[in-house]
Amino acid sequence: MIIVLSACGISMFAQEEWKVPEKARSLKSSFSLDEEKMILKGEKIFGKTCWTCHGEEGKGDGAAAELLDPKPADLSSEMVQQQSDGALFWKITEGRGNMVGYEQMLSDEQRWQLVAFIRSLAQNEEE
Repeated sequence: MIIVLSACGISMFAQEEWKVPEKARSLKSSFSLDEEKMILKGEKIFGKTCWTCHGEEGKGDGAAAELLDPKPADLSSEMVQQQSDGALFWKITEGRGNMVGYEQMLSDEQRWQLVAFIRSLAQNEEE
């Protein structure tokens, strides 16, 4: 069990660790769009599919977040950002609990674009 702080930092809850298969951790994107285009495309996808739970800025504070247990992750957090691209891609693909898997709804390329956008959220934190 790990302890995770909620997006607003007020409450804590216990959550089982979301284990990613070793093979998935080493996955790499094979798509060749430049990083800026990947991020912009990922942002558009995020705005259509992810913001209701993760919030407009990915902080885990979307409109539906209050109703969910466990709460959606703050995608800019160190806990998320320290994961490999492959781990993030796998989690987007497979889903867990309240988070649906997007393998059937989004192409491989679109899921890698989401990974690029998630990475950009950490960069925004540093500015």
